[in-house]
Amino acid sequence: MSAPLWSPTPERVAASAMAAFMVRVNENHGTALNGYEALHRWSVVHPGLFWNEVWDDSAVIGGKGGVTLLDGDKMPGARFFPEARLNFAENLLRGEGDAPALLFNNEGRMAAPVSRAQLRADVARLAAALKSWGVAPGDRVAAFMPNCPETIVAMLAAASLGAVFSSCSPDFGVKGVLDRFGQIAPKVLIACDGYRYAGKVLPAHDKLAEIIAGLPSLEHVVVVPFIGEGKKHLEKSTDWPDVLASAPDTPLSFARLPFSHPLYIMYSSGTTGVPKCIVHSAGGTLLQHLKEHRLHGDLRAGERLFYFTTCGWMMWNWLVSGLAAGATLALYDGSPFAPGPHVLFDYIDEAKINVFGTSAKFIDAIKKEGLTPRETHDLASMRMILSTGSPLVAESFDYVYADVKKDVALCSISGGTDIVSCFVLGSPILPVHRGEIQAKGLGMAVEVWNEEGRPVAGEKGELVCVEPFPSMPVGFWNDDNGTKYRAAYFERFPGVWCHGDFAEITENGGIVIHGRSDATLNPGGVRIGTAEIYAQVEQLPEVQEALAIGQDFAGDVRVVLFVVMKPGHALDEATRARIRGRIREGASPRHVPEKIVAVADIPRTKSGKITELAVRDIVHGRPVKNREALANPEALELYKDIEDLKS
Repeated sequence: MSAPLWSPTPERVAASAMAAFMVRVNENHGTALNGYEALHRWSVVHPGLFWNEVWDDSAVIGGKGGVTLLDGDKMPGARFFPEARLNFAENLLRGEGDAPALLFNNEGRMAAPVSRAQLRADVARLAAALKSWGVAPGDRVAAFMPNCPETIVAMLAAASLGAVFSSCSPDFGVKGVLDRFGQIAPKVLIACDGYRYAGKVLPAHDKLAEIIAGLPSLEHVVVVPFIGEGKKHLEKSTDWPDVLASAPDTPLSFARLPFSHPLYIMYSSGTTGVPKCIVHSAGGTLLQHLKEHRLHGDLRAGERLFYFTTCGWMMWNWLVSGLAAGATLALYDGSPFAPGPHVLFDYIDEAKINVFGTSAKFIDAIKKEGLTPRETHDLASMRMILSTGSPLVAESFDYVYADVKKDVALCSISGGTDIVSCFVLGSPILPVHRGEIQAKGLGMAVEVWNEEGRPVAGEKGELVCVEPFPSMPVGFWNDDNGTKYRAAYFERFPGVWCHGDFAEITENGGIVIHGRSDATLNPGGVRIGTAEIYAQVEQLPEVQEALAIGQDFAGDVRVVLFVVMKPGHALDEATRARIRGRIREGASPRHVPEKIVAVADIPRTKSGKITELAVRDIVHGRPVKNREALANPEALELYKDIEDLKS
């Protein structure tokens, strides 16, 4: 086993919510669990008992019923808490008074905090308006919004009535929005009049007019004056302040509905066709997020939780659930580098953020920018850093502990929109090992399987989950017989969730994600994860970013590496040799690309993930089905008919 980069003190371990939860389990079930591995094993062997304990330990508001798990041997088909009645919003709107519920920073501009009492009052007014418009359980309320307090108010108001909430960020194009909302026929749209990014004000009225025209199901549109212009000429529209001011004066109430009642409709990336509409339940989302926030994140009432996200990424939904743990949410919208590269670290100190969530790409970017936050900022409040979106490479772990903060729990986490949560993540009672995700999630029977469907450790394979869990989707929208849902996750290994990640369990019991399974490379029939290549080449100071694909050529597959060079650097033969040498030394000779090509940009999804599959299609002359899913679709043109790839 390797030496850890960081370990929690015995005092911190003893004081953690996870340690207290283990004591609770031992007392209630006569067990003698000692340590994370034993607790995890118990949680997946006894899922009914485990999730029942999570409900009670988290003090979920609602009627639990007498049954925790029905048909637990079926996946899909298992039903958690089939007799329960609860409301998601009721569990997030615990507590009143002047304690801050929401903080908001828009590229360095701090808004006044929103108190718990104010949040409840705003939710009550919007819920009353929605109800007066006939919004009922199961109706859809959509949001085209930045990550700001009004978006959270809208979600909570919809959820209080049992309506289903779905969101996109305002950087989506019209077709991207209609590809999503057009499938779910929303009754109400909450939308901003514009947004700010990188110091620019970007009005959204023209885009909104097309969106409204393309959604005939809409009966009401509420326009949030985010840039101060309001609804102007938009049809069916009322300004947000007017809606709240004229709403019926009725007390806040909550429709308690079944555990499996739909809460969110979320979307696959859409890079291979029209996005799939993934339906998540109120109970499954709530229970899974309470477990992750309270136990894995050790999040306490009154702490400040931040995650850099837009409303088009599942991390927004994950962040919002921090309210159920009593946390204050530190919201941010805009560029993470505007007005300058220190803006998020300024926010940590100003807002006294305790848990800071970001992406692996952000950590890599500030590393390449040469930032040393430990020298420029206090960061005393920050005890945990979370990273997701793509694998966090070993060198980024080194950078965080050397140049950001020495005494911090650096937790790489991985899961997805498909489960609105994590399969693997951090643990406050475990050490942090270089380049590794600390642990399998409690209650998540995660394994890595080889091609024959056998569990393996110390070698790469498919990340699977062999037992059901509460945050599995209710299903896909407009997939009445469940065909698309089963095909997405259960076709590779029947009865087992196959997530599509190429992963490895280490000797430390940690997990390394080597990339997406469908993006793995197969030169000479050997599977290689793209993240293994990126981990090497992106450490070279002259390389800004990279993307690797497998190109069908001469009856085999060859590795092709595209690189974006840093300003002032060119891709010459000496640089190609350094890249190949670094990959050969740090990964293996099989990882070394046969072709290395310089490009000006790399296409990525709206949530910032690079899109190897779209590039692979372009290189092979195949059409890319849904360019609207990309943040920068014009970048695809850079990969067409590259002369160097024809020989």
